[in-house]
Amino acid sequence: MAEAISADADLLPDARWDDPTRGTIRFRTLISTPTTPTDSIVCGVAIMAEGETFALHSHPQAEVYFGLEGEGEVLVDGTPHRLAPGVALFIPGGVVHGVPMARAPLKWFYTFAADSFDDIKYRFVHEAGEKT
Repeated sequence: MAEAISADADLLPDARWDDPTRGTIRFRTLISTPTTPTDSIVCGVAIMAEGETFALHSHPQAEVYFGLEGEGEVLVDGTPHRLAPGVALFIPGGVVHGVPMARAPLKWFYTFAADSFDDIKYRFVHEAGEKT
């Protein structure tokens, strides 16, 4: 039987993408095999400063964003969706989404149905040579 675990985002180091193709975004993965003795769920906190980007991308897994701080716009399949504290956004698997530019600092909780963050195979639109 699995045991309950806890992870404190304030104690975890930032991972960062700082790449013109993928964007400039920091994140802290809270729960993910093998870092935690868990399965079936990956979750963490994404953090963007004003002016940073999270390039349009997709992955097979559905994802949920839940706004924690700030307010911003997430493009999902070309349609803008507001993300703000208390707002949940479901993103179906395989659908192109991203944050073209944070107009203010933005922080959100994210989760996927997967065992490990390494299982999430990101496909960035510009890397794939697709048109946006």
